Amino acid sequence: MINLPACAAWPKDKTVIAPSILSADQLVLGEQIKQAQQGGADWLHIDIMDGHFVPNLSFGPATVKAIDGFTALAQDVHLMVEKPADFIAPFIKAGASSLTLHIESKGDIKQLLKGIKAQGLSCGISIKPDTKPCDIAPYIDLIDLILVMSVYPGFGGQAFLPSSLKQISDIRDMIKAGGRAIWLEVDGGINKDTAAKAVEAGADALVAGNAVFGQSDIKEAIAQIRQAAEIK
Repeated sequence: MINLPACAAWPKDKTVIAPSILSADQLVLGEQIKQAQQGGADWLHIDIMDGHFVPNLSFGPATVKAIDGFTALAQDVHLMVEKPADFIAPFIKAGASSLTLHIESKGDIKQLLKGIKAQGLSCGISIKPDTKPCDIAPYIDLIDLILVMSVYPGFGGQAFLPSSLKQISDIRDMIKAGGRAIWLEVDGGINKDTAAKAVEAGADALVAGNAVFGQSDIKEAIAQIRQAAEIK
């Protein structure tokens, strides 16, 4: 397991780029991950879907375990699942670097987050586009990461929702008011055109799927997103 770096220790002028393997060619996943790492990716984003919380299925612990032994990139695991309590232990065992739970999932989310922290992992909360940022408040003193979905979760390739910019900005204000360094990550429709808008609104970590793995030159695609996300 490779730990997710602490937000407070990260260079303030460097936005995290986290390619999402949901958009990778699964027949050559290892090679594409290798290209992403060589291209300067900071983390890998792993979307876990159960076919209930979202109408799609994706990866299991076996994929995370295989990646853990293949790359030096941290695995940012996003549990888009109805009952996260059933998934936490298997993914910790597989080598996840962090686990992000949806606030809209079932179960005692606060206790689940505490359990993740007790195992030495970073933990995060994610919200859908229609969820109010203020709903995060009960967890703000516990979490290491907040993930704003800038599309409706379940499928890759969707366009960035402009309404997400207000969510990002409001959550950035919440983080500042809380006084703790918390990653603010954005996932959905991120590309070289939307990256700057997300960073300007307050994001410091960007998940990109098709904009990286859907391109013929993965390294160049990451470079273009990073250039667009640079804080001047």
